[in-house]
Amino acid sequence: MGHPTIYPTGTTVYNPGKAWSGYTLYQAAETGALLVDMNGREVHLWKGLRGFPNKLLPGGYVLGSTAERDPQYGFQDELNLVQVDWNGNIVWKFDRYQWIEDPGHPAQWMARQHHDYQREGNPVGYYVPGQEPKTDSGNTIVLAHKNVSRPDISDKELLDDTILEVDWEGNVIWEWTCSDHFEELGFDEDAKRTLYKDPNTRFFGANAGDWMHINSASVLGPNKFYDAGDERFHPDNIIWDARETNIIAIIDKTTGNIVWKLGPNYNDEATKHIGWIIGQHHAHMIPRGLPGEGNILIFDNGGWGGYGLPNPESPDGLKNARRDHSRILEINPVTLEIEWQYTPTEAGFQAPLDSYRFYSPYISSAQRLPNGNTLITEGADGRIFEVTREHELVWEHISPYKNKRNSNMVYRAYRVPYEWVPQLELPVETEIAPLDVADYRLPGAAPRGAITAVEVEGTLSYEEGALCVARADEAPAKEENSHEES
Repeated sequence: MGHPTIYPTGTTVYNPGKAWSGYTLYQAAETGALLVDMNGREVHLWKGLRGFPNKLLPGGYVLGSTAERDPQYGFQDELNLVQVDWNGNIVWKFDRYQWIEDPGHPAQWMARQHHDYQREGNPVGYYVPGQEPKTDSGNTIVLAHKNVSRPDISDKELLDDTILEVDWEGNVIWEWTCSDHFEELGFDEDAKRTLYKDPNTRFFGANAGDWMHINSASVLGPNKFYDAGDERFHPDNIIWDARETNIIAIIDKTTGNIVWKLGPNYNDEATKHIGWIIGQHHAHMIPRGLPGEGNILIFDNGGWGGYGLPNPESPDGLKNARRDHSRILEINPVTLEIEWQYTPTEAGFQAPLDSYRFYSPYISSAQRLPNGNTLITEGADGRIFEVTREHELVWEHISPYKNKRNSNMVYRAYRVPYEWVPQLELPVETEIAPLDVADYRLPGAAPRGAITAVEVEGTLSYEEGALCVARADEAPAKEENSHEES
């Protein structure tokens, strides 16, 4: 996927009449937790605060972490999870999960938090009418790591995923460990053989196998399916997704058992209409009080993921499912019907020829907004944008901040209402109409249009012709039409 060398950053599109206006929080690379208004004004920065991800709470509090573990000894481990106030003071901290003694570093407690967490009062970590996260009490769900040896899964050490519940005092009061439920995950024998040989070994820390790579965990919360008697969707149950295995699952909070699942394969009659979900992020149930409530919202990254039989793209069977574009899917968890989607087609691109133009093969997220719009983080290229139910782009923001690898990646962004930040006056909202890029020029560049032009006699072209690759909407001639014509 090619990118232009020069392009605008900050907010590039804003339609105040159709967007759900508020503040947007994201982790600006090498900078900190950054809060911007709808016009892209950087209204507050918690400098240096890490975010995996950052989340804003009512009252101008923000969650994040102060440091990461040395990558020589760990992989994507945050030392702690902290809540800081508007002035950057730490008012809550969790780090007492594992006592770590890394060479060359003081022995210390670590949270080993990664990818997600949820504060009591709100199931998903973003704004839900009537479900505000607690700021001075309550428990917190935390996604964390621990290293385990499981010879039944692999002869390599595993970097396992755990989901914790910690109280306000920082005590772990509940824990779920993924590897304890290996047989419930639905791997076929080919996948098990591939996984045993190489459980996605990463050359960080102890070279442990990041075999699942769970990247989201949230509570279901009150929902219509449980109200109708379906126990799988108990409000206390937890939904998670794992990018390396293409699995989305719900676990029973009481037993720990998996009670609902999509993946790791999408070939059966119940799921083949969905197509393969690959390397997904931020799968969660849309909370009660928001349009689409009860459905599962997923950023289906594409890219690469899964274990199974070798194929030309994957000679060793690792990451054996691949696709070079992303999708947002909203799926009814009972019928498995797709209730809404945003794909390259809805974005206005020719599929599959130009599908790569909506593509983030890693990170990324989707948030349902109260007016029915969806806030999407296309994380790989630092693009955060809002679309209506009819797929109209009504807000877009490009992060101008890059990391040491020349990437402006944004892991996940959140929109919050203005009233959650009482420290700021309400901003002035100014419409930003989309540019006509055909006529956008830098100073010194010539405008569009030939200085001289001539007509060439006899030229002929059609509005549309055949392309090298068949478009997704290219239909073959119907058999009955060919009979009629003959």
